Amino acid sequence: MAEGASTIRHVSENMPEINAISYANGQLGLLDQTSLPAESRVVWTNDYREVIRSVQALRVRGAPALGVVAAYAVVMAAEHIEAPSRDEFLSRLREAGAEIANARPTAVNMGWAVERMLKVANLHGDLPAVRAALLVEAQTLQQEDEDANRTMGGHGAGLLPEGGGVLTHCNTGALATAGYGTALGVIRAAWEGGKRFNVFATETRPVMQGARLTTWELVQLGIPATLIVDSAAGLLMRSGEITCVITGADRIAANGDTANKIGTYALAVLAREHGLPFYIAAPTSTVDLSIASGEGIPIEERDASEVTGFREVRTAAEGISARNPAFDVTPCQYIHAVVTEQGVSRPPYSESLDLAVRAGMGGRSVGLDD
Repeated sequence: MAEGASTIRHVSENMPEINAISYANGQLGLLDQTSLPAESRVVWTNDYREVIRSVQALRVRGAPALGVVAAYAVVMAAEHIEAPSRDEFLSRLREAGAEIANARPTAVNMGWAVERMLKVANLHGDLPAVRAALLVEAQTLQQEDEDANRTMGGHGAGLLPEGGGVLTHCNTGALATAGYGTALGVIRAAWEGGKRFNVFATETRPVMQGARLTTWELVQLGIPATLIVDSAAGLLMRSGEITCVITGADRIAANGDTANKIGTYALAVLAREHGLPFYIAAPTSTVDLSIASGEGIPIEERDASEVTGFREVRTAAEGISARNPAFDVTPCQYIHAVVTEQGVSRPPYSESLDLAVRAGMGGRSVGLDD
């Protein structure tokens, strides 16, 4: 399948739908986020290892989106495994699943999706039935994520102000999910509901997901916004221009400690200093109840070249060393609420998030604050 398929579907004059993940004819199509905003390009592959490389190269990113592509990667791995027996097939599929799950260690959604797919594989006897069931499950997972994001947006819209300024960090829209978005989905839902406020987006150094991706999405959606450098947030909070912060998450521990793009912790500290609410928006698939606190969340450290230069241009002196942690952990006490598809969870998170996750697994809504 050729590159360059349509990535934006207009459902109304003002609110188009951005499709970052497609699957057709045995191939996965990914809107290459490294080419945005200069070029809208879709890359197609039927090789699960190429999907892993795309994940590691940030052609696709965002915890919910990574869960979706992990599911399709398992589908592709299953299609290409040739084994003399069902047991051997499942053994090799588990090996491929481990490769996929470990592509980005901080985002729990990849491991969650792989585990879900492997459970489905174990339910069927003959290999054609396994392969067919895996594709249906991946498609179901993709639709569930978009539906969850839309529901999440409705739950979180009430948290955002009428007037004032809403700050968001990194990219949490349709590009980072199966559709609609998490934190950016909440902003969109509030805007669609008639609320009007100023949106501020950080550049999100060093890879500039905010400058390149969030601003692109906001322009596509027709939501006015202002781009700021990461270090301007404190000034605008102090001046009263920013009145709340909402971000996404890559993994949320059982106690509510949250791993997200590097710089999130600093924004939470600044928000607390200025008496501003700080919110997290993420699906229940991002909540990892097996980890008691943020101390147990692995933090990915990426290549230093992302800090010492941008793409092909070096910006730092030759010979300088650099650190490049891709994420940080915001302690739960800095977080006013966590928005999921199940509602708005508030402290103590060890209770409210457990309730939300159990409800999510059961496919029903619970009586959380929404």
